[in-house]
Amino acid sequence: MIINSKIKITETPRDGWQALPNIIPAKTKAAHINKLLKAGFDTVEVGSFVSAKAIPQLADTADLIKLLDLSHKKTKIMTLIGNEKGLDAAMQFEEIDRISYPFSISPTFLKKNLNITAEEGYKMIDQIMDQCQKHKKEPVIYIAMGFGNPYGDLWSMELLIKAIEVIKNKGAKIISITDITGVADAEKIASVYSTIIPKFPEIEFGIHLHSTRETVMVKIDAAYQNGVRRFDTVLNGMGGCPMTGMELLGNLDTLDLIKFMEKIRVEHGLKSSQLKLSNLF
Repeated sequence: MIINSKIKITETPRDGWQALPNIIPAKTKAAHINKLLKAGFDTVEVGSFVSAKAIPQLADTADLIKLLDLSHKKTKIMTLIGNEKGLDAAMQFEEIDRISYPFSISPTFLKKNLNITAEEGYKMIDQIMDQCQKHKKEPVIYIAMGFGNPYGDLWSMELLIKAIEVIKNKGAKIISITDITGVADAEKIASVYSTIIPKFPEIEFGIHLHSTRETVMVKIDAAYQNGVRRFDTVLNGMGGCPMTGMELLGNLDTLDLIKFMEKIRVEHGLKSSQLKLSNLF
């Protein structure tokens, strides 16, 4: 299934920073993000409102947001939340356009990442939908372990479709399928998107991919050729989820995605000069 060729890119420095051992000052992070805001990204995920004890690198997200230069902003600002307290905190900022939430079809990962059950996760999505509507923000729901998982939990296309159906019925318009443990290969990526995109044409599906450099291009190709037009990236492929035990498995590198899109002559909308300036870490 081929839809429009132009892609949307969400740059996620939040995901790049969260596993770093040393705390980066808010002013330094803000300078990086302010350059990203000039580069042409659809969205930049700047931080998260989660437990400072669990993710100390992002405990200063409120301070960081106040340092952003939004005077000529076209890029949407997104923050991740993990619970009701984080959701309430994010709602206080008019600067935030989108709220991301890391749901999962893996019970083990939900317990490791958010210390909740799937039922509690669905209830949290209800609250996100309600608060986003009240505060004119857009929810972006991630389905982690969407291609399988290393924990031995049950995975099937039917289970994934059921989760998408529930989330869609709650009002979500953007759903991103996530592989943060590197279990997805090109064949699985193609199978998932060739199934769910035709089945849910009203949903804008994205991909959040952690991968080795050796396999990343075939994975990008599999996603793009099967209809994905929303990609998450991090400059230099930095970062990895500290809740998986696989922190060294990097994010999709922004420059790799640009290289791929330029090779097949697809518009990515990014200003390379700004990306070079933003390459701070």
